[in-house]
Amino acid sequence: MSQPAPTERLAFRLVRPEAAKQLALGEPSGWTWIDGAPFEGTQVAAGMIAAAADADAWHPEWGMYVLVRTADDIAVGGIGWHGRPDGGIAEVGYDLSESARGHGYASEALRALCGWALEQAEVDVVVARTEEENVASQRVMERAGFARVDSAEELWRYELTSLAG
Repeated sequence: MSQPAPTERLAFRLVRPEAAKQLALGEPSGWTWIDGAPFEGTQVAAGMIAAAADADAWHPEWGMYVLVRTADDIAVGGIGWHGRPDGGIAEVGYDLSESARGHGYASEALRALCGWALEQAEVDVVVARTEEENVASQRVMERAGFARVDSAEELWRYELTSLAG
């Protein structure tokens, strides 16, 4: 199974179903978290991974990763997919612990994960969504090369079709 390569500062650690069940409950699941436990979005995503595994629909390469700083082996957030690609479209989500924000980790991880995805034959475009008021997340997506394409159901939709040089 292929997975994204580490970035300059971050490693992607695959979240397996048993770890996902613990993370969904707010437990560290073997990682040392910058704020002691995974943040809310990471917990929600882990619950989705656990549910997919229970339904025999977990696909590791299109699952979730804990973002670990390579300098000190500290978990700073989570990133992953909202399921397998469908019709050439893969949807990504991410979340950082509060203490890890503002250091460029989310943009760095998003670029790396999306670069990996766009190398896969089944992916033509990566989609991400955020709330209108979540300006920080919008900036993360823009720094990673995404462009806003539309809004629906109070969420702004961003797309990425290639990584710029």
